[in-house]
Amino acid sequence: MASFAQDIDLQGTGLSLGTLVLAGSIGMALVLAVYTNLVGVYVIRREELVLKRLRAGEATDNEILAGAAVPALLMGLVQCVLLVVSVSLTMDVPAPEAPYLAVLGVALGLGQMVALAAATAAYTKTAESAQLTPMPMMLVSMMASGLFVPLEVMPDQVAAVCERLPLTPVIDLVRAGWTGDMGAGEVLAAVVTATAWTVLAWWTMRRRFPWEPRR
Repeated sequence: MASFAQDIDLQGTGLSLGTLVLAGSIGMALVLAVYTNLVGVYVIRREELVLKRLRAGEATDNEILAGAAVPALLMGLVQCVLLVVSVSLTMDVPAPEAPYLAVLGVALGLGQMVALAAATAAYTKTAESAQLTPMPMMLVSMMASGLFVPLEVMPDQVAAVCERLPLTPVIDLVRAGWTGDMGAGEVLAAVVTATAWTVLAWWTMRRRFPWEPRR
């Protein structure tokens, strides 16, 4: 990421190469360790009838899906912590000015990735196709949510669209944790956008998720 981003003109964006790479790396960890991983977990366990058997017990649907997500959530959280330490040391990133914003961003991102994974799994037929269905979300996040290219260097019309993507508010909050240049109104807007995507994804899962193998 540092090699890719070093040619981007960050002058006037309030960002350094270190803060750009740090927030982008955390975003990649959320997408790969949580979202992409969980799509496969949900589909495979559904195809093997594990989820159906669990529904015969006392656990609710939400509890079953949340329980299956715990290992991926822990792995994603550990990766985020390791990235903060390693990138801060290797790229001389200063201490965060508003660490609570970074924590809020990661927390929202973890919940959002679980919900989006469940919604994506609802439209994934087999374990083999689970390697493909997460690709659109992953590619859009990488290219348009500010992971590699900050929205500040994009044309205004493009940036206005990218601001509404699922992972964009998460990245904005994580970056603001280090830069501290996010006002209360901007924080509220980011939280609302991230929460709206999470609720929409969870609603989609509740309506569409099949608990038996799809034919």
